This record gives sequence, structure tokens and C-alpha cells, in this order.
Amino acid sequence: MRPDLQPVKRDRLSSSPTAHRIGLSSERASQIVRQSGSARWVAFIGVSLIALFVIGYYFYDLGFPGVAGSSRLVKSQQDQVVTDVSRGYDLFQANCARCHGSQGQGGIGPVLNDQMKLLAHLNPQYILNVLTVGGRYVCGDPNSLMPVWAQPVGPLNYQEVNEIIAWLRAPNDLTFTGTDPATGQPARISGWRDPNFVQPPTATPVPACWKDAFAKPSASAGASTAPSPSGAPSAAPSGAPAVTVIKITAQNIAFDQTDITVPAGQPFQIEFTNNDAGIPHNIAIAEGSPTGNVVFKGDIVTGVTTTTYNVPALQAGTYGFLCQVHPNMTGTITAK
Repeated sequence: MRPDLQPVKRDRLSSSPTAHRIGLSSERASQIVRQSGSARWVAFIGVSLIALFVIGYYFYDLGFPGVAGSSRLVKSQQDQVVTDVSRGYDLFQANCARCHGSQGQGGIGPVLNDQMKLLAHLNPQYILNVLTVGGRYVCGDPNSLMPVWAQPVGPLNYQEVNEIIAWLRAPNDLTFTGTDPATGQPARISGWRDPNFVQPPTATPVPACWKDAFAKPSASAGASTAPSPSGAPSAAPSGAPAVTVIKITAQNIAFDQTDITVPAGQPFQIEFTNNDAGIPHNIAIAEGSPTGNVVFKGDIVTGVTTTTYNVPALQAGTYGFLCQVHPNMTGTITAK
């Protein structure tokens, strides 16, 4: 064999015996322990921060115990309620006020701002039913002028219907910004419902049909619907003091007098003229204020007419008077 083709011997690579030692050096073990401890601290801090965030957001969302107004969720709900009521008010003025009155005082349609009705009758489900099927639901009257408002038959979608219900059920301690129907300018508005209203012990049930509220009471109500032939009250018996006659007129759903004085301990008469054609009115007298216990209730009269109420003697003090069909019509009677 040729010498230049002979294999060349090479030294094998080798390492020192320490490179093949099994186990960790003390330095490497210490380094691993330090790294593991640092990782645990990082994990602990991360978990702690997440826990603090969750706890903080919980109280931010639901509020701190004993701290009023600290709940974001409640505040958001309140803001949404105010928004719904404000929109419902504008929808009511645009679609409902021409029949029910801008203040719910009634007219072509029934009164809506009566506290007894708001307490025991005008609940959200009832209002929804009326808006869905129309006035025939109220009195079983197929010829009712109250149309269907909810879609698909009516013009209002479900959100608009809910907003009208929110307005009708809004409490009088809730204020919001609405459009004044008289001026068209923004104004501060409050609801009709008194959340603190309690049914008086002498209150009568709300009629099943709103038209029943206009039925004349019995003669025991203390009113006379026919004036004397001369148009003046009857003369007092000989030797008796003359009967005091108070003249009150209802026009444009308002009383022309709101502050009246009568003699205490003596019967008197109210000559009541209704100048609102087609709109029913009456006069009732209550202890202390118009919302007190009713001590006298005159007949409800409709159309342009004059009637005379014979009112029994009132003890000295202050009384309120109102139209029971339109409770926003009020005044004060002072007996002295």
C-alpha cells in the first residue's frame, strides 16, 4: 500500500472527569433555590393584585356597606330610570295628553293622576294591557276612543311602551328634565305618584269602569243639583242668620277661586258653575288639605251648568277643597 494512503491516527477527544459527575454543585443548587423563591414571590404578588382588583371592583359595582350612593350598578339603574321617565313624559305629551290632560287630570279620557288609582289600580301590567288592546279592556266598550298603541297594531314599539309606563308610575320625588308642553322649552318635571300615600280608612274602591266615577251619588251626599227658581239660594227661616253663598266657577280645568272664608259653625251654600263643556267637575271638601278625609262631596256635573251645594256647618279651622275628577284643581277654605 502506498504510504500516502495509510490512515492517520488521531487522538480521541476527552473531557476531565468532573464533567461527568452526577448531581448539582452547591452553587447551582443555591441558584435554583433563589430562582424558585423569586418566582413564588412574583406569583404571590400577581395573585394578590388580582384578588384586590376583584374585591375593589365588587364594592365599586355593588357599593360599600353602609355608604349610600356608592354603588355604580344602582346609580346606573337610577340614571336609566330617569332617562326612561323623561322619554316617557315626552311620549305622553305627544300622544296621550290630548285626551288625558297634560297633567293626567283627564277630560275626554279618565283621570290618571289620582293617588288612589295610582296606588291600587294603575299598576304596570294593567297599563300594558290597556296600551296593547285599547280602551275596550277598561270598560268592555267596543266603541272606546282609546286606540291600541303597542305594535304591531299600534305605533309604539316595546321600548316606547315601557317608557310611557315608567312615566305614569314615576314618583313625585323623582325630578328630571322634560319639555314644557306650554312653552316647548326644557323644564324640571316631577312624577305624579306619591310613594308615601296611604289609603284613607274611609276611601271607597276605585270603580271598575272609570265612567262610573261620574255617576251621581245619592241625595245623602248633601248636594242639590237644581237651584231655586229664582237662581238664588233659599231664604233662611225667619230670625235665622242669612245663609252664606260662595260662588265658584270651573273653567279651563281650574277653579276661579282658591282661597275662601266661611263662617264657622254655620251651614253655607256653594253655587258651583261648570264652564268646561263636556268635562265633568265637582267640589269636595276635606279636613286640613285636599288630601285629607273628605267631609263633604258634591255631585259631579258635566257640561256648562250651575248647581248649588248645601254644605253642612264646618268647625273652625282650615279645609281643602278639590275636584274629585281632576285632583289637581284645589283650593283652601277657612272656617272662622
